[in-house]
Amino acid sequence: MPHCLIDHLTVTAPSLAAGAEFVRAALGVAPQAGGEHPRMGTHNLLLRLGDARFLEVIAANPAAPAPDRPRWFALDTLTPQSRPTLATWVARTADIHAAAAASSEPLGAIEPMRRGTLDWLITIPADGALPLGGVAPALIEWHTDAHPAAGLPDHGLALAGLELLHPEPERVSRLLRSLGLADAATVSAAATPAVVAHIDTPQGRRRLAVP
Repeated sequence: MPHCLIDHLTVTAPSLAAGAEFVRAALGVAPQAGGEHPRMGTHNLLLRLGDARFLEVIAANPAAPAPDRPRWFALDTLTPQSRPTLATWVARTADIHAAAAASSEPLGAIEPMRRGTLDWLITIPADGALPLGGVAPALIEWHTDAHPAAGLPDHGLALAGLELLHPEPERVSRLLRSLGLADAATVSAAATPAVVAHIDTPQGRRRLAVP
């Protein structure tokens, strides 16, 4: 069985400014500049959640050419009026090919990606959609000496818990088991898929979810 770990949370937004304000209002801390993803025409902001975890705000980059394929994380479905949201999460593995093969759900093709000096492999569905409505994680395999979170400022934030809501909770639980993530999150039934993160901050525990 693959051994995966929660790597980062992904907040999607129509712009980085909107996403930054969403995170600041929820957690009391604004994320810092990240970088650009030339292959996807996107850019991001980052916020440390521990030595090897972080939160990402990601949006289409208006200064970059549109990619010749759908952008990841369903970003092409957003409009200027869309509200930022905790759209999905990403699980880290040391062997992304084995983890993707073991997954009980299709998570997308394994794609090489780069942001600045960082290189990694990540699963991306061909249509850019979020598997299981965002409740299923993307898989990532970092090709770095140190985890990217280690270089971010420490604002005293830490991920305390992750909730996954879905109309088919057993399907989600089966997926987590197949990836060695059975204890990574709680799974509950709900009419609409959603990801909810509970984050400890210097001001107490805060909740990050769909607005």
